[in-house]
Amino acid sequence: MKEKIDQIVDSRETKAGLYFDYFIQVLILLSILSFTIETIPDLEQRTIEILNIFEIVCIVIFSIEYIFRIYIAKSKLKFIFSFYGIIDLLAILPFYLSFGFDLRSARILRFLRLFRLVKLVRYNKAINRFTVAFRLIREELVMFSVVSIILIYLSAVGIYYFENAVQPASFSSIFSSLWWSVVTLTTVGYGDVVPITVGGRVFTFVILMIGLGIIAIPSGMISSALTEARNLEKKNESKQPPLKTEALIFRLTPKG
Repeated sequence: MKEKIDQIVDSRETKAGLYFDYFIQVLILLSILSFTIETIPDLEQRTIEILNIFEIVCIVIFSIEYIFRIYIAKSKLKFIFSFYGIIDLLAILPFYLSFGFDLRSARILRFLRLFRLVKLVRYNKAINRFTVAFRLIREELVMFSVVSIILIYLSAVGIYYFENAVQPASFSSIFSSLWWSVVTLTTVGYGDVVPITVGGRVFTFVILMIGLGIIAIPSGMISSALTEARNLEKKNESKQPPLKTEALIFRLTPKG
């Protein structure tokens, strides 16, 4: 019985397992669509009742899936506290917790249903490849994030000294200048806070050029890592039977 459940719930190599994966993916998307429809004002009572019934059906199916995954896991505690185990729990927990809260609190808990979207990571091979790619470049991404934070702070300091004297309300402190720094370095440019001095505008031009480079660097790293992950995945598939995502990530992670 345990092997049969494992072939359906945790395997794509069997037809039943493949159909189960597709069924859960469609159910996740439909549940998110239902969650979105619930926010439409002035819904008919009949529509609300149908959405509530569908939500209960989703909860029952997701709960059964969660119980089955615990049942077939070699280490039950390890699965429960794993990434996917926590996501599976968060996908159903708001429903059960809502019974012990008032209506307003229950609405806040319903927001946690968005974690069901993260469940798609388990079933989608392309999304799994993203996980492998991020594992391959995690050190570079950490260093890039640190450098980005430093640049944001330095640009906030720079624009503060250029604009504080002429715009004390908009650039009253380095903390208030951080918003301008983030918006400019990300090249969003909302235009709510802009420099008016010559030095501030020249400084803004330099920061914008740096911001363009900041956006291009991670895009290139992720693209390269995805290509490498796909090549390594094909190499593993040609040499031996398909590996589960967790095993593939372990093999592609640099040792030490």
